[in-house]
Amino acid sequence: MADNDVSQLSASQQQALEQFTAVTAQETKDAIPLLRRSQWNVELAIAKLFDGEAADPVVEAAERAAAPAAARPQIPPPSPLPTPGPSLGAGSRNRVTISPAPRIVPQPTAVSRRPSLLISLLLFPFSLVWRLSNSFASLFYTLFPFLARFRTATSPPSRTQTTRRSQNPRDTAARFIRLFEEEYGTDTGLEFFEGGYAQALDLAKNELRFLLVVLQSDEHDDTASFNRETLINPEVVEFIKTQNIILWAGSVQDSEAYQVSAGLGCTKFPFAALISRAPSSTSNSQGMSVVSRIVGPTPPQTLVLKLTTAITTHSEALERIRATRAVHEAGRAILEQQNSAYELSLARDREITRARREAAERRAREEEFARAKAEEKVLLAKNRIAWRQWRATTIPKEEPVGKDTARVSIRLRNGKRVTRRFNGGASMEEVYAFVECLEYLDESATDEETPERPGGYAHEYGFKLVSPMPRQVYELRSEKDGSERTVKDCLWPTASLVVEVDDGEDNEEGEDN
Repeated sequence: MADNDVSQLSASQQQALEQFTAVTAQETKDAIPLLRRSQWNVELAIAKLFDGEAADPVVEAAERAAAPAAARPQIPPPSPLPTPGPSLGAGSRNRVTISPAPRIVPQPTAVSRRPSLLISLLLFPFSLVWRLSNSFASLFYTLFPFLARFRTATSPPSRTQTTRRSQNPRDTAARFIRLFEEEYGTDTGLEFFEGGYAQALDLAKNELRFLLVVLQSDEHDDTASFNRETLINPEVVEFIKTQNIILWAGSVQDSEAYQVSAGLGCTKFPFAALISRAPSSTSNSQGMSVVSRIVGPTPPQTLVLKLTTAITTHSEALERIRATRAVHEAGRAILEQQNSAYELSLARDREITRARREAAERRAREEEFARAKAEEKVLLAKNRIAWRQWRATTIPKEEPVGKDTARVSIRLRNGKRVTRRFNGGASMEEVYAFVECLEYLDESATDEETPERPGGYAHEYGFKLVSPMPRQVYELRSEKDGSERTVKDCLWPTASLVVEVDDGEDNEEGEDN
């Protein structure tokens, strides 16, 4: 029991033990010796458990040399699953008689071409003799019908019997099922496969099921009795449903069923063949084999007994294949889940990276926009100051008292009031410029250098000159025709104005007007 102690195993051996027990549901005391004999290879141990374990003299000698005989527990190899059925001798004989099941795909029939007139004239005597012979043979078998029984009972079907029009496999199967139901009723309980033989064979291979192929000849005397007494017998129908057998049937009058009968070696009717995955069919690329043949009229009890014997013999091989396939499917499912989780994690990481990149780009754009706005604001303020300095140099001196002068009193934004005389012919823009550049008038008189007008800058006045009582706004241009308004038109001979700042105009620091 010390050899089976889990605590004495290494980390890798304990991991292999967990994987093996999770897949096979074996106990630890039985799993450790099998894994030790498999060199702790999980896949090899699973294969030995399901397929049986062959004796290895080299491994046994190494184990005997490594430990004394008294300390080695005698652990028998895993025995195959018990299955009810015939004895081992009968199963061995059945395994010997299996043969590969051919995968037959119906070939399209060749289109006959009409021979030329010369060849028809040359072959006319032979054709006439052939027709007369066939007519005589048909008349002979009509007069003596018991002779036709010996001819069809022991000879395989011939091409002359396939007189039905060739159709695709699905239509051929539908026609056989329709004729069968018309003859024996629709409540027989049989569920024929509605497709071709190759499709039924592929379905049995993929789903690891048994395929029962039934071939019949409409000209055979035992066909009707076999169908009525055996095939639609409730015991046979219930057995086919219970065992989940795929049932495919056809008449050798059809091209596909004729080719299947030739491939399966059918020599007598009615004929039935049970096809399944068999481990000894190594020469068959499809892996399908005929595990049982039932030839000639057969009672229902005998048919069920033969099918039961074949199914019992080969069910163990199918169970091993199903177990191996389940292990592979479980591994594939785990791998797909891991890949899905990995792809989901990658997608989540990509989404986070994309969001971070977009946020960084958005912040960079906002910072760039704010920087551009700040630079634009600074440049605008600089140009506005430069324009005011330049415009202050262009404002003429105050007009003396005269008949064409207007005396204007202006209350500035800071509450101070200034009075100035303007020429009546001057435009209202001169008054606006005086108010805008009031703080730079004294500087312009003392500056030695004349400021230059900033290029590319269009100045806009951020205030209005308004007469308070009655309220009247004096615009630079007339609203009617858009012409410039003069001082004489608006402010002559005297006027009292108030400076009103437009909404949104920022008050500049250091401004005293």
